[in-house]
Amino acid sequence: MSMITASVWIPRGAAATFPTKYDVDEKELARISKLAKLQLEDAKDDLTKAQHGTSESLEEQNSSGEEDGGVDVKMTEANEDADDDLKEYDLDTYDDDEEPQQGEAVAMFGDAQSLAYHQSNSDDPYITMQGNDEEDEEREELQVLATDNMVVAAKVEDEVAHLEIYVYEDEADNLYVHHDIMLPAIPLCVEWLDLPVGKGKTDTNSVGNYIAVGTFDPDIELWDLDTIDSMYPNAILGQGSLEEDPSRSDPDSELKKKKKKKRKASKKVNDSYHVDAVLSIAANRQHRNLLASASADKTVKLWDLTTQQCAKSYSYHTDKVCSIAWHPKESTKLLSGSYDRTLVCADLRESDASKSQRWGVESDVETVAWDPHDPNYFYATTENGMIHHHDIRAAPSTPEKTKAVWTLQAHNASVSSFDINPTIPGFLATGSTDKEIKLWNVQPTGPSLVVSRNLSVGKVFTTKFAPDPEVAFRLAVAGSKGAMQIWDTSTNAAVRNAFANRVAPATGEVKERLIGVDEDSSDEEDEGGVEPGGETTAPIDDGWESVEEA
Repeated sequence: MSMITASVWIPRGAAATFPTKYDVDEKELARISKLAKLQLEDAKDDLTKAQHGTSESLEEQNSSGEEDGGVDVKMTEANEDADDDLKEYDLDTYDDDEEPQQGEAVAMFGDAQSLAYHQSNSDDPYITMQGNDEEDEEREELQVLATDNMVVAAKVEDEVAHLEIYVYEDEADNLYVHHDIMLPAIPLCVEWLDLPVGKGKTDTNSVGNYIAVGTFDPDIELWDLDTIDSMYPNAILGQGSLEEDPSRSDPDSELKKKKKKKRKASKKVNDSYHVDAVLSIAANRQHRNLLASASADKTVKLWDLTTQQCAKSYSYHTDKVCSIAWHPKESTKLLSGSYDRTLVCADLRESDASKSQRWGVESDVETVAWDPHDPNYFYATTENGMIHHHDIRAAPSTPEKTKAVWTLQAHNASVSSFDINPTIPGFLATGSTDKEIKLWNVQPTGPSLVVSRNLSVGKVFTTKFAPDPEVAFRLAVAGSKGAMQIWDTSTNAAVRNAFANRVAPATGEVKERLIGVDEDSSDEEDEGGVEPGGETTAPIDDGWESVEEA
């Protein structure tokens, strides 16, 4: 089994040019020891139980051996005969070092006076290969240029959960895995952070390249994307966080207490951490130290990244909260969608849920998103394949009286992914469990279909437009087959016609670009899949349909 459940683009210039290797110093080792303490204790318990079970099985074997004593005697006699045959080879002393003869000098390096020493290896004529060549080559391979984009994908492959960090080179039509990060549970959502967190006091004026990951576990892990081969996250938001309080006199006993509480704790909703899977994460771009999370425990939580603690918990919904989004301009307003078939826009400064605005939809909500070009409007997609377009200024008195600006039956199955192009107004992308990706052009008169296509990624779980104007038409698509594809939508004829004023004029025939990771296996090349370099060779009309052809 292999699938990609979520993805996010990293803007150009955000990643370090040369990522650093993970360095385990004494301070980091102490931090890891605290994080791993509970896992080690669990492993010891399992080992003790296993040893106890082994001793019982040995006792049973001994008891059965006494009953078959005659067989044991015969086996012993046979072993003694075999030992007699091997005595002549003296195997017992085979590995022993020979003792020096009387008067013989013992020297580790022989005649050391004849050895030549050089202050630098470069002065030694017998050393022709210098040791820095491999390091320089590895450093060059890990380099991220200012014109490169990163894409982070939450992936599950053969029951192993991890993050794959891709580098996308637009001019070279190249997409490759830069490095990966192992995760403890299946990831469900990811969000990019530009604020350094963990390992000391967080400076709100500094800039970093971090990723927040929500999984089936109730905790949120924060990782540094500029560090290669990390063993543990930089910080954990939730019950799994084991940061020590300096006032504790006996941290070991405190950890044991935490372990016992964790084992006995029930899934009781509280104001400090989530108790069920984290389904959505949203970073506040105006207040960079704030992070919101939505969970299957029916709550929305607000986290302060400087303290790595939950600042406030909200219970606006009566079922799982599956998607959240911050208002682009009013930084205290958060939009949320739930399986209770409601949409809520709440000012998080208010603790009274009755003061929030609420809309109703026909089925479970899948995604919510604000229009970045006009923040008075927002979108919501549902399990029934619908898109709802709402005006925040026309909130109904009750959810039953909801009246949308327009609704659209976009797919025949759940609209599992949705994105709005941040550079080109009215350019929408939807992905569905019906395996189709559709591009839409929203005008004042309403939405119209531009193109529909099956990119062979299986059920579509994520569709994300690139954040930079230079690559505004690039769309990252992935799903149940575990393959990431970057579609240059500007090379599609229907898209070029719909957004002609935003696409650079082309000379000659335009070949459609679909960039994937270059696989080592030759199977895909034989099937007309991805050839070396990652660009698809399939005909551009294979599996797609545009409005012009309909």
